[in-house]
Amino acid sequence: MREILVGAEGAGQRLDKYLQKYMAKAPGSFFYKMLRKKNITCNKKKCDGSERLAEGDRIQLFLSEETIENFRRQPAARKQFPVTKLDILYEDAQVLLINKPAGMLSQGAGEGEPSLVEYLLGYLLASGKITQEALRSFRPSICNRLDRNTSGLVTAGKTQAALRELSLVFRERTVKKYYLCLVKGKAAQAGRLEGWLVKNEETNQVRVYQQPREGAAKICTAYAPLSYGNGTTLLKVELITGKTHQIRAHMADLGHPVIGDGKYGDERINRRYREQYGVSSQLLHGWQMEFPKAFGALSGLSGKRAEAPLPEVFQRVLEGEGIHIN
Repeated sequence: MREILVGAEGAGQRLDKYLQKYMAKAPGSFFYKMLRKKNITCNKKKCDGSERLAEGDRIQLFLSEETIENFRRQPAARKQFPVTKLDILYEDAQVLLINKPAGMLSQGAGEGEPSLVEYLLGYLLASGKITQEALRSFRPSICNRLDRNTSGLVTAGKTQAALRELSLVFRERTVKKYYLCLVKGKAAQAGRLEGWLVKNEETNQVRVYQQPREGAAKICTAYAPLSYGNGTTLLKVELITGKTHQIRAHMADLGHPVIGDGKYGDERINRRYREQYGVSSQLLHGWQMEFPKAFGALSGLSGKRAEAPLPEVFQRVLEGEGIHIN
């Protein structure tokens, strides 16, 4: 008999899903048969597989070691994850908040380039907060994405429970997300933009329409000017829906493209900022998140507001242009 102690990273998973990761070569029917015959139990009790695991639960496998090992993946060379210094703004046993730099992918694009997800795993392994063995049943990951060249706040779940609860609050839009961006022209008044967004997968560009159309996603963006100077406006933007390139496309559609945006921006003004300040990406930053009252895995973030400091180049531009965050 083998007994498995469920750690924090496995808490929140269904028993059957956990078993399928632990013995990846076994067919699903095998587990349900073993559960029904009480050859697999949890905390010495009969289960059907739908139970949610908690940290400290003990799974009993009344199977031969040969059977268990035959159904497990063959030991492979341990995957090495890159390690880099992450700007971690908050961390507890369940979640992390990271200030992602511009230029870093949020998730892998299938081209072998490391992303924030790989750097997250590298950090957790190097710091001893997760083991290679634990990664066989669960992988921590991020819960919200930013464009490669957008900097700012990204949330990550270290446990299954945290990932599930973070995904829920983002899906239900109970987390308020605020961005800072510097745009062309004078946006004198606050506003709320609505429209329908269509993405061209081939060009990785989007287009905003004022009327619904087939395949379009409804989008909503609110904004308020914070400061104006030298032909540009610093905006605080609330992302009410969250779609690809939403802020960049919506502001360009309004006539106020984001400075430094190579896809939707004004090349003439981008050139000035590139030459004068070294701006190489859009001046768009995931600035703040306000979390709802929460319990369980998100209790450490309950009712809190997190803020990510601006990148150095963004601060340099604001100081050089005489623009201040009021």
